[in-house]
Amino acid sequence: VPAEEEKPSFWNKQAAAAIEAAFKMQPRISQAKNLILFLGDGQRVTKIFLFGIPTSTATRILKGQEQGKLGPETPLALDAFPYVALSKTYNVDRQAPDSAGTATAYLCGVKGNHQTVGLSAAARFSQCNTTVGNEVISVLERARKAGRKAVGIVTTTRVQHASPSGTYAHVVNRNWYADANMPTDAHLQGCKDIAWQLVHNVDINVILGGGRKYMTPRGTPDPEYPTYSTEGGIRNDKKNLINLWLEARPGARYVWNRTEMLAAAADPSVNYLMGLFEPADMKYNLVRNTTTDPSLTEMMEVAITILSKNPNGFYLFVEDKIDHGHHEGAAHKALTEAVEFDRAIKRAGVLTDEAQTLTVVTADHSHVFSFGGYTLRGSSIF
Repeated sequence: VPAEEEKPSFWNKQAAAAIEAAFKMQPRISQAKNLILFLGDGQRVTKIFLFGIPTSTATRILKGQEQGKLGPETPLALDAFPYVALSKTYNVDRQAPDSAGTATAYLCGVKGNHQTVGLSAAARFSQCNTTVGNEVISVLERARKAGRKAVGIVTTTRVQHASPSGTYAHVVNRNWYADANMPTDAHLQGCKDIAWQLVHNVDINVILGGGRKYMTPRGTPDPEYPTYSTEGGIRNDKKNLINLWLEARPGARYVWNRTEMLAAAADPSVNYLMGLFEPADMKYNLVRNTTTDPSLTEMMEVAITILSKNPNGFYLFVEDKIDHGHHEGAAHKALTEAVEFDRAIKRAGVLTDEAQTLTVVTADHSHVFSFGGYTLRGSSIF
């Protein structure tokens, strides 16, 4: 135990500093120019923190231990946020929500049904004919159309996944990533897959994540894994959505590796950027190839660089796949993702103007994750 922590004055000074900071805090009444929504799952205009408590506690310990400290005393970037809250989460038809229904809630302001995205609860799971007329609009679409802001999505999942798709898609089944994933009756009734909607629904300036295979025709070799047929394109409509996206947008560029992404960010002529770094979800930060696969922080920094060119400001959605590690029961992967997520939040604070940017950090749901026991402080979180 550190010797200074045995003295009451150590704790009294911390308490006094926290009280003084809270007393001096003044709310900003101006309108934010930029909005960054961090989904885990310096001061800005407002910082709001909602996050799974067991995961954030374990992340705090791991972050400290990676720095050679005991662990629990180490603050996360979001610990400095002046406003903190807890979310109550559920789907209209489920007590425990999934990431599709929750995306609709926090991005569109409307609760929906389990596994549906961008639709009110009048839409039914996998029933294509309940789609039309029940669409709800996301904050990303509002920012782009009404605010004329630049908009972007950054994720370490596939860009067609439930959470990011909530920014642009309206679909009764979150798993309809490409047309090949849809049943015949849905095609006949006119429903479109999520990848198609990514390209056609909203004019998105920056798209960074995984999901190459859903964008190209069946049989198209993957640029990174050309000898693996299971990683190639799967579209049955023979459309190359990447090319369609590029053709419709002057100043647009597509990249599939870290080197190309960094080069695009440094090119002043690039106003649109699509980067798809894996056939499906990106690899965990713990095991990614640091030469070819960018980190969440790197993708976020590139996104801010490009989006900041718009004088009207920007909206950016940033997601890390902490949730996937929990689903797999892989605590090491989940928590190292969370540490990287924290790193991205801190970096965003450096890159943006605190007087013009609203930053929100949240989670779409918590997880069946806990740790306990009376282990000695400094014991490995694993």
